Amino acid sequence: MTIAADVIDLLTRVTGRTPLGDHDGRSGAILERGLLDDHHPVVIKTVVPERDLTFALGNDPTGRERRLWADGVLDELPAGTGHAVIAADWVDERLVTVMRDLGDSVLSWNRALSPSDLDRLLGALAAVHHHFADQAPGGLCDLRTRASLFAPDRLQPLAATHQLARAVLEGWQHFVDLVPAEIAGAVLSALENPDPLAEVLGSGTTTMCHGDAWLVNIAITPGDVVLLDWNLATRGPASIDLIDFAVGCASHIDLPIDAILASARDACRDLVDDTVWNATMFWALCELGWNKALDATTHPDETQRARARHELTWWTAQAYPALDAHATRR
Repeated sequence: MTIAADVIDLLTRVTGRTPLGDHDGRSGAILERGLLDDHHPVVIKTVVPERDLTFALGNDPTGRERRLWADGVLDELPAGTGHAVIAADWVDERLVTVMRDLGDSVLSWNRALSPSDLDRLLGALAAVHHHFADQAPGGLCDLRTRASLFAPDRLQPLAATHQLARAVLEGWQHFVDLVPAEIAGAVLSALENPDPLAEVLGSGTTTMCHGDAWLVNIAITPGDVVLLDWNLATRGPASIDLIDFAVGCASHIDLPIDAILASARDACRDLVDDTVWNATMFWALCELGWNKALDATTHPDETQRARARHELTWWTAQAYPALDAHATRR
């Protein structure tokens, strides 16, 4: 039986399919819950390529998570980590992935993480990074593509059909107004021409990075930390996962940001030197400077606007070491 046939067979066995109500759907994927005939709960993810930003921006025409699963790479994840894919393939020009339903183990934007949660999460990411150090599999997203994922010139053609693309473009407009001109110029230059930044980021040990390590793509179960949605899996330094998580999710962790970054630095210290670490701290603004600026300006809650302004100021200050070293200039 082919993989596609496996997926179709699984779909015929699923009953009670309902939309996943707490899924924000920003990438464009459709998520549904269902129940297999053996009573195992599953989640079905359906992707229509022209509607999904991951495909449009991540240079991923055939489905990176599908390939990593089909090639057995995800089954090589080290002890204490895991994935949720049961089967994945193309069905009627749509990429369908059937996954274990991990329920409330999947982290959400409404959950605050404890220091012990953070330790488990960083430890799991570090285990993956060490396992694949200097032996990342083929087919991963390249650093140039990943570093410029939210570049305005890449998003502009998608703005008419993708709400997230419009939000990112608006965020960059506010970013220019809110941060010092030298930082705004350096970030936008790096997004327009990511080659120098990608060269610095790739100058040390490279590994397989998850590439999208956000709360909603992580489940903390009693036995494993399960990493979901590998479509942006990237060949690069371990620091991009750790800093991506910190810049996107620090406000949901019951620790000061300095403590979170210290733990992240410790988790990759033997794989990432200071030059690459500082360049990744600069890249944090390329990744989410638009989001901090958008929230700082337009969020309906004044408390959230103030928090975003504080975070934008903090991350801007962290960008200077890389800027001073000329690591991220053209």
